[in-house]
Amino acid sequence: MQLKLLRHAQKSVTRCSEESSSAVSHVSSRTFVDTPDDDTAYTTPSCGLTSAEVQQRIKDGHVNELPPTSGRTVGQIIRANVFTRINAILAVLLSIVLFTGSWINGAFGLLIIANSIIGIIQELRAKRILDKLSIVGRARPLVIRDGKSAAEVDREDVVVDDLIQLGPGDQVVVDGIVRSARGLDVDESPLTGESAPVHKSVGDPVYSGTHVTSGAGTYQATKVGSNAYAAKLAAEASKFTLTDSELFRGINKILKVITWILIPVGALTIYTQLFRAGNDLNDALLGMVASLVPMIPEGLVLMTTIAFAIGVVRLGKRRVLVNELPAIEGLARVDIVCADKTGTLTENSMHLGEVLLLDDSSSRMPHIDMEEALEALAAVNGADERPNLTGVAIAEGLAERGIERPDWVLVDQVFFTSERKWAGASFDCGTWVLGAPDVLVSPGAQGADEADRLMQQGLRVLLLAQSDRAVSEIDVSVDTAHIRPVALVVLKQTIRPDAEETIRYFWEEDVEVKVISGDNAASVGAVGRELGIPGADHPTDARALPPAHLGEVSETGGATETSQGGLNPEFADAINAGAVFGRVTAEQKRTMVSALKDRGHVVAMTGDGVNDVLALKDANIGVAMGAGAPATRSVAQLVLLDNEFAVLPHVVAEGRRVIGNIERVANLFLTKTIYSVVLALAVGLIGYEYPFQPIHVTVTGWFTIGIPAFILSLAPNHERARPGFATRVFRLALPAGLVVGLFTFGFWLWVYPGAGGADSVVGPAATATLVVLIMTAFWVLAVVSRPYQWWKIALLATAISAYCIIFLVSPIATALQLYPLPMSLLVPALLTGVTGASVIEMIWQWGRIRALRDPS
Repeated sequence: MQLKLLRHAQKSVTRCSEESSSAVSHVSSRTFVDTPDDDTAYTTPSCGLTSAEVQQRIKDGHVNELPPTSGRTVGQIIRANVFTRINAILAVLLSIVLFTGSWINGAFGLLIIANSIIGIIQELRAKRILDKLSIVGRARPLVIRDGKSAAEVDREDVVVDDLIQLGPGDQVVVDGIVRSARGLDVDESPLTGESAPVHKSVGDPVYSGTHVTSGAGTYQATKVGSNAYAAKLAAEASKFTLTDSELFRGINKILKVITWILIPVGALTIYTQLFRAGNDLNDALLGMVASLVPMIPEGLVLMTTIAFAIGVVRLGKRRVLVNELPAIEGLARVDIVCADKTGTLTENSMHLGEVLLLDDSSSRMPHIDMEEALEALAAVNGADERPNLTGVAIAEGLAERGIERPDWVLVDQVFFTSERKWAGASFDCGTWVLGAPDVLVSPGAQGADEADRLMQQGLRVLLLAQSDRAVSEIDVSVDTAHIRPVALVVLKQTIRPDAEETIRYFWEEDVEVKVISGDNAASVGAVGRELGIPGADHPTDARALPPAHLGEVSETGGATETSQGGLNPEFADAINAGAVFGRVTAEQKRTMVSALKDRGHVVAMTGDGVNDVLALKDANIGVAMGAGAPATRSVAQLVLLDNEFAVLPHVVAEGRRVIGNIERVANLFLTKTIYSVVLALAVGLIGYEYPFQPIHVTVTGWFTIGIPAFILSLAPNHERARPGFATRVFRLALPAGLVVGLFTFGFWLWVYPGAGGADSVVGPAATATLVVLIMTAFWVLAVVSRPYQWWKIALLATAISAYCIIFLVSPIATALQLYPLPMSLLVPALLTGVTGASVIEMIWQWGRIRALRDPS
């Protein structure tokens, strides 16, 4: 036996050497171009490229260089944070103020510097985290070189003509030509939209961005780097971007409206100040700037960017890779988590338990003892050169028992898929299959009852069977009479110690958990019961579900999965009502996710296997395990690099913190915009002098918006976000802004001394009006900060104290152009401010009651 293997190895080395020599002579005359016209002009030998050939290709620049996965470069980040619409508007207004020579009124210009610096720092932090984590989380192809076994390399190290090995779940990282194939099926849905896997034979092309669903083979890289078909798509998928954020879309719409409002309001204000209020040019310009600056929600975009960036950093510390930044926002809206069982709720490994020999006294075939059964198990399991977790567990368990793979000649092979639920191989000495007992044999058949009893205990059970047919002729959906059960293979799975606590967290947070697994429904139900999932006592076998689409016909072994029409309401009802599902195919997982989304749910899907890819892509949020198949990691928005299911509550909490806090902050900034517009229009239309200088509105923003908003944007927030961000924000911001603006204008209308008044008269009146503005604006902060906690109370107290110091400490007040207030102005100002705050309180209380009646 050993002599036979040695001779075979010697022949392989000789053949590889001859192929390599031929390749060297061929490649010496080959001219490389960026995009070869003939991908098959050069064939890489089965031993792969030599080190010298690899180095030559690197020297010639034919290497798989890709853009950075975290998107923008440092220079692009700096430009994006400096040259913004808001900074441009503020810069123009600052130039106007500096033209007047009133430097103190240009203090708002510091916002340009602050916004830019803070935004740059936070995005660079997030980029650094993403760069580090993406290196850990990305796919590492198996490349054959120098005649050695395939070894993992970084995808950027792949060169033209490299020979790359493929197996189930592997991602195709560059374009190429198949050089060897055994049952090789590739999912090309990312490129074509078709979910059915495409069978690949030698000479067929494969494209980057696709992944292997079953089988094995090798392919030769023909197009790398930017020339690869899906290279740009893959790079875009991991960029640090906010363009798809519902939150940012709403904010950008608001900013566009504000930009258009600024022009007519600015023109009206400058006209009023020059020709109706009787001010000189400098005072008119300052009045115009003072009216326009508070209309700009300068910190809203900044706070949102900071909240998202800090979310990336916080998740990064928990080893969560964020492939798509809007996923953080989506997490806040999740109300259903669909979890795979194996590798998610259970540990990422299994252990071979018992191998139970079945009574074959009724069989006409020769008796098989335990030694022969174990040898057959080792043969059929070892036929797959790239085994999944189950195959690895069986191989390790057999090795511990001293069972080696027999030297049987492999004639034909069928690979395991989530749809087939079994794998098999025909050898020179017969055909053996290994798979799900309830798929390979009918209920009541030999071993079926014992398998069901074991699966009710949460064990994973496979059936080892023999057949008198060639493996390629077996069709268990039509007939199982030719399947002879031989032994039950029992695998033990360990539930993650933190899974129960994680499940409990989701239920307490009003997030429903559904377990969707390809395993037997009884086994999945047992795990669900142990975790305390409601409904786990009655698990659903997906094969018994109604057809997923209208027009489909139920068949033996389950409903067909080819769409004939719209989604079947009965199917959607069953998915919505159920909690634990077993024997689910990859296409069914995808349809289940679609059915839940169709019912208005926001769905997060977790998984680690190639059968989870379709569902991960279609879910609102796809979450992959770091140890999962490369294909799952490539399509998921989030990757849990340490495979810890218990991290998910922190991930969801981070999403809720971001979206909830930005909604709070948006209330403050938009209230300021609205009251500024109201005040500017009212003063402009009536023809009065604008009451404030630019420094006054800057001071107002310090402690009613700026500093509090920054702190509130980082605070914990566990409320699940809902659609309609802009609508909810305006429910408070619009009436509150109107109240602040009208009360401030009304007081100014009352105390205004008239055009041409002395500074000693106009100044105190304007300062008293500023008191009204600050008091009413402060109360918006007070209601937005609820529910109160000690640190929020301290924040409000600090703001009050700061304003007392600003108004009462003479040097500070003088520097900020504030005047001492006589009691004749102070008392009315305080009473007006209290009245305005009371009206805002009533508006908030009314909104709270309305929200309780109508949560939407």
